[in-house]
Amino acid sequence: MNGVLIIDKPAGMTSHDVVSRARRILRQRSVGHLGTLDPMATGVLPLVTGNFTRLAQFYVNSEKVYEGTICFGFSTDTYDAEGQPTSPVQNVTLHREQLEPVAAKFRGVITQIPPPFSAKKIKGVPAYKLARKQKAVVLQPVQVEIKELEILEFEADRARFRARVASGTYMRSVAHDMGQLLGCGAHLESLRRTAVAEFTLADAHTLDELALAAGKSQPENSSSPDTPGCVHNGSREATEKCSPLPARSLSNGHKPGVADPETQAPAGRMSVLDTLPEGTTEAATSAKTIARDEPSLATLAACFIHPRRLLPNFPSVTADDSTAARIRTGRPVNLPELSRARQVKVFTGQRDLLAIATRVAGTLFHPKIVLWGG
Repeated sequence: MNGVLIIDKPAGMTSHDVVSRARRILRQRSVGHLGTLDPMATGVLPLVTGNFTRLAQFYVNSEKVYEGTICFGFSTDTYDAEGQPTSPVQNVTLHREQLEPVAAKFRGVITQIPPPFSAKKIKGVPAYKLARKQKAVVLQPVQVEIKELEILEFEADRARFRARVASGTYMRSVAHDMGQLLGCGAHLESLRRTAVAEFTLADAHTLDELALAAGKSQPENSSSPDTPGCVHNGSREATEKCSPLPARSLSNGHKPGVADPETQAPAGRMSVLDTLPEGTTEAATSAKTIARDEPSLATLAACFIHPRRLLPNFPSVTADDSTAARIRTGRPVNLPELSRARQVKVFTGQRDLLAIATRVAGTLFHPKIVLWGG
């Protein structure tokens, strides 16, 4: 099965955990993701399967959108709610007039030091492995870009925000650094990724929904036991200090990682079986009913992003049979594509993404990657 699948990652699972479970559900080894989410974070985690894992190279620098909450009053060693406090707990009452000028300092291209508990490598060793052993972690500052940072809601010691950032930006570092500037300490209390590149929460499915679509009558136990929004390894004062924001202030009006109780699925989701036109024959209607009662390959396929939606900045071209045969053998071809785009998506039919081709000159293209063999 070749495709792109968007998972709404629950809290408490690593991105690798999600990939591992998707492999079991799909019974497919070739599954990867397009950008790590911290275990605490929830939201959009794009997965690529089969030959489509080769598309990952085009998503390395993808823009991302987040919503989350910063808790002011103390910092932690992980820069988020799962770490140990590293500063005394303070009772703070901040005002929007104090916070806005500080937030403005984080808009645009800035220099940022990644968190010590991160996947950044020091002499080939991930920083978090050194940090866990309480070894010194010295990471070099890097340039990142925060294209938008908006304070959505503010309550004395907490701020809910929305951010649109370039790849490589750590929102944990943003929270930590804001606390340093304000002199009161701060950490990231919660984080929900709402978009990666062209993919949004409207495209996302939970792991349990994927399991049911794959024909499993009982969803696997995918989530870790529920944990409080702030965990500080036994620090009662710190935990009480950082109680969760009311549900009304959270994204989509419900808690991160939990389906809307009214819909049990993100808006806009539709099975391909539900797209049959009115006046469908009795046989097709029967097939539709059976497929609804017994999840089928078509039901599972409906969980995947339509290939025409992928890489929207690349124009789409449909190849005839002879041209497709040449592409499959890696030979350059002439394509009826008159824009100046450097790369194009080549399809056979409406749904089969055959290749990504690079323009050589005029309408002559060379296959950069071929996704379907002969």
